[in-house]
Amino acid sequence: MPFLAGLGLGLSLIVAIGAQNVFVLRQGLRKEHVGWVVAICAISDALLIVLGVSGMGAAVVGLPWLATGARWAGAAFLLGYAILAARRAWQKVPETFDVADAQPGGHTRGSSAASTTLRTAVLTCLALTWLNPHVYLDTVFLLGTVAASYGDTKWVFAAGAVVGSLVWFVSLGYGARLLNRWLNRPQAWRVLDGVIAVIMAALAIMLAASA
Repeated sequence: MPFLAGLGLGLSLIVAIGAQNVFVLRQGLRKEHVGWVVAICAISDALLIVLGVSGMGAAVVGLPWLATGARWAGAAFLLGYAILAARRAWQKVPETFDVADAQPGGHTRGSSAASTTLRTAVLTCLALTWLNPHVYLDTVFLLGTVAASYGDTKWVFAAGAVVGSLVWFVSLGYGARLLNRWLNRPQAWRVLDGVIAVIMAALAIMLAASA
């Protein structure tokens, strides 16, 4: 089903640990401007996904050879994701990420830690989203390429990806405190990266097979 495929790919791409997710998690842990941060991330992702689906679809119609090349490139990109995630899962200690990094000094809002102003939070979130070339690879290029393979149902696929993005950012921002103890366990990140690796590899094989 295109919607579920878009939902799955969208979540698989966005769950990968990165600067944007760390910032959302940090704001969630500190309970600072969470609504603004979640909204900026979700709306930005939706705009980029729409741009990718509409732009890539138009290009594929006029240049059939581009579809094949883009699918192979997308498959290689996904396989690269899978390898990196598998390496992180295999390592005894995951990438240098700790809840303490997202919550400096273990402080929470209302303690001695300095609070982040709304202006700073918004500008930081915008920068981490729109100045990150990785975001464009994920949404405009990769999701746009995969969506084009669904033909008339590509916008159903896109809707799934948008919903996946919204669900993730809302869950990460507002559920951060509930995950505090779980996220402090390195094993949890290894399991998460292992799941991501399997999903990415499977999607890479499917995309290559359709090229």
